[in-house]
Amino acid sequence: MTASGWIQLALYVGILALLTKPMGLFLVKVLDARGRTFLDPVIKPVERLMYRILGVDPQTEYNWKQYAVAMLLFSLVSCIFTYAILRLQACLPWYGAAQGHLSTVMTPDLAFNTAVSFTTNTNWQSYGGENTMSYFSQMVGLASHNFFSAATGIAIAAALVRAIARDKAKTIGNFWVDLVRINLYVLIPVCIVYALFLVSQGMIQNFRPYTDITVLEQAPATTQPAVQTLQMGPMASQVAIKMLGTNGGGYANANAAHPFENPTPLSNFIQMLSIFLIPSGLTYYLGRTVKSQKHGWAVWASMAVLFIGATTVCWWAESRGNPHFAELGVVQTGGNMEGKEVRFGIFNSALFANITTDASCGAVNSMHDSYTPLGGMMPMLNIQLGEIIFGGVGAGLYGMLVFVVVTIFIAGLMVGRTPEYLGKKIEAYDVKTASLAILILTHSILIFTAWACISDWGRAGLNNNGPHGFSEMLYAYSSAAGNNGSAFAGLNTNTPWWNTTMALAMLFGRFLMIVPIIALAGSLAGKKRIPQSAGSFPVSGVTFVVLLVGTILIAGALTFLPALALGPIVEHFLMTNTTQLF
Repeated sequence: MTASGWIQLALYVGILALLTKPMGLFLVKVLDARGRTFLDPVIKPVERLMYRILGVDPQTEYNWKQYAVAMLLFSLVSCIFTYAILRLQACLPWYGAAQGHLSTVMTPDLAFNTAVSFTTNTNWQSYGGENTMSYFSQMVGLASHNFFSAATGIAIAAALVRAIARDKAKTIGNFWVDLVRINLYVLIPVCIVYALFLVSQGMIQNFRPYTDITVLEQAPATTQPAVQTLQMGPMASQVAIKMLGTNGGGYANANAAHPFENPTPLSNFIQMLSIFLIPSGLTYYLGRTVKSQKHGWAVWASMAVLFIGATTVCWWAESRGNPHFAELGVVQTGGNMEGKEVRFGIFNSALFANITTDASCGAVNSMHDSYTPLGGMMPMLNIQLGEIIFGGVGAGLYGMLVFVVVTIFIAGLMVGRTPEYLGKKIEAYDVKTASLAILILTHSILIFTAWACISDWGRAGLNNNGPHGFSEMLYAYSSAAGNNGSAFAGLNTNTPWWNTTMALAMLFGRFLMIVPIIALAGSLAGKKRIPQSAGSFPVSGVTFVVLLVGTILIAGALTFLPALALGPIVEHFLMTNTTQLF
């Protein structure tokens, strides 16, 4: 653990904190339909046109049931649209540019898994982009979902925050207005600038056919020069939204470790920063909207504490390396470099791994399956906690607010008073909806993992036995239900059973969790705000941060510690037992 690593970590957190307020202020203007932005002269006419096309009255607001139905119907239609593109890609434009290199067939189960994956902002990939996807599928089928699913997450967070801020209201906003404004004012403009920056760093953006080049060495068993095929395509535009929207699907199979997807140290840093940019700004949006900026910063601080803690543990574990290599006479300079890009090294790999799993991003610049047991456990635990440590765009904030409600309820029990959050009583219905959202995530992970462990189809995908094989299964369903998309990629999941069960886990982790949260929003919106008194539990300051962080860790430990003990924890003890190699 080097001084340069600590400096980079401090620099990252410091820049993120500085960007939080301006991003939050801009989100306040965008998510308040009456707010004006500097983009209005250009985008306002387009916004009005979109409402006419959709047949939406922007002045009409929805109650929580109408909001949930609109969100579910939009997601269903867009999922079917993407499934059709994937199944018919050979009949659609831009297929010929990569046709000779597409070797993986989009079977019904793989297309279903992929369509659900991108609809739910998971972007799990049971395939390699280079040998599976046409340019049309990448641009129209997948990239469009990167915008839609990201905007949906932000819209749900905005609806919940509005509900907290309102007094005896029956509505929580208009889903279609939120969807249109988030895309037109935030995601599309930022991604245009972001993609141009990535191109300036050397990232490709074209529609050229795959390119064959002659390399210096000879082909095996011949005297002919070897030929290497370079993937082409519209990569920068895809990478910009996959990072900003915390989607994470790799255009190339190597994802952000690929030199085309991540050309320079600067592109690596900006990609990490862009993952947290909107989630961090949403905490400021929370504070400004509920008229308690200290509360917004307290939520930000809670996220930052968990982020720094997990990153430090992962970095420490990877810096120590594997003692068995020393027994074999292999010198590990600086720690465990297996599965890591030498351009980024151990610290930037550990930092990226924790950022991408704190958020529901899933993009990777190193192989998580090659991490040490405790190093790999931290990204897994980040997902299992609900990806609320800044989290996915929108999803991190509404997931954290669920834990805030639970924390306030526990605090009320401790002091013997009716729980109260920002002037609103927290009652049985609110606690039940919050608890249901948490339980859906945990049950989706653990039940599907248990099913795979006892099934022939589940074990057939393993390349590793013992605790590491179990960790691969647990990580896969954690990633699916948590809508993350990263993997312990020693597991083959491109089979009908794996594709189908993981798609179901993605659906449960996204929509069965969102519906109770929207119901919670409806309940909070209808409550009367009462003046806070001396007996109200403060939702800012060190005490609140400690209690919130403690509640999150206790809930995660009680739920997942037994499973983690069977996987990475026991593997760690096997690794540190240096008296035997196996």
